[in-house]
Amino acid sequence: MKHDKMKFETKVIHAGIEPDPSTGAIMTPIFQTSTYVQEEPGKHKGFEYARTQNPTRKVLETNLAALEGGADAVCFGSGLAAMDAILKLLSPGDEIIATNDLYGGSYRIIVRIYQKFGIKAHFINMEDTELVEKTINDNTKLIWIETPTNPMLKIIDIEKLCSIAKKHNILSCVDNTFASPYLQQPISLGADLVLHSATKYLGGHSDVVLGAVICSTKELAEQLHFIQNASGAVNGPFDCFLVLRGIKTLHVRVKQACKNARKIAKFLKKHPKVSKVYFPGLKDHPGHDIAKKQMKYFGAMLSFDLKADNYESAKAVLSNTKLFSLAESLGGVESLIGHPASMTHASIPREERMKVGLTDSLIRLSVGIEDADDLIQDLAEALDKV
Repeated sequence: MKHDKMKFETKVIHAGIEPDPSTGAIMTPIFQTSTYVQEEPGKHKGFEYARTQNPTRKVLETNLAALEGGADAVCFGSGLAAMDAILKLLSPGDEIIATNDLYGGSYRIIVRIYQKFGIKAHFINMEDTELVEKTINDNTKLIWIETPTNPMLKIIDIEKLCSIAKKHNILSCVDNTFASPYLQQPISLGADLVLHSATKYLGGHSDVVLGAVICSTKELAEQLHFIQNASGAVNGPFDCFLVLRGIKTLHVRVKQACKNARKIAKFLKKHPKVSKVYFPGLKDHPGHDIAKKQMKYFGAMLSFDLKADNYESAKAVLSNTKLFSLAESLGGVESLIGHPASMTHASIPREERMKVGLTDSLIRLSVGIEDADDLIQDLAEALDKV
């Protein structure tokens, strides 16, 4: 059966994956080699050097392309290495339009690394699609979309923004890390590129660091494969194996985590010590209708603010959970709790964080697949410490 004929739940297990022809092994082997023997100069089996190609990596790239409905995928050593490769498609003088609420590492690479090479960025409220169009000028070459956003869980209309990008002949990229391809497929909504920190939901077990870009066309994939080989920020075959293994249960894990997150969001919304809950599954969330249109479920990430609006109150919660582990990252089977202002978003200046509502008391949750009632009890006991 062809990839495009399979349902998603079948793709995660079968798309691009065949038994090993030499042994019949049902799992893709870990090709732990740095080079490949050639029959004669220039005559080989499609593999020359492991930075350039690796059979385990190739299977993962084929699988990811199928999950996102892309022409091809390109894997890297981390999500930021994948983003770095995309930014290398630009030239000095080019400009980027990005959301003003995005992962701190994404902000850092744009501002601290690429700005000095003459690439300028405009960080704006992308919920306002008219503002995006007004910000476009002759130098705009990339629209960087992150939705749901990190950590304020804003929802950006992918289809509308990609349509604007196409109208102006601008490249569009969607960071789909928070949603995963199970919940959202941006290429079907018009995106040119989709980025994943596969460290998160794709790997799903907090045991691997890996990045991926899925391309809507073979031409874009060829450009990124060139950068992948020339710059060398590749991942090892064992990392590819771990992500392939994680992907097989992606739909099961994410579905359960989404159910848990919805229950937790409702609990937090009624809690007397919580002032605001940021979760697109709540009907009063400003992006609820767009999320309903472009996502299968509403995700398993949420943030909340405390009525006692200060760091000490947040610290009391962060230090007293037992099931929610205080750690950076997200998307694993276990639940994590974090403080964006001092952890994932510390690289963004405080005044910029405050503009989007990222306060010192904001707490972010990555909800895992444990029992929801146990997780709620854990949060309730921690909130009692405030």
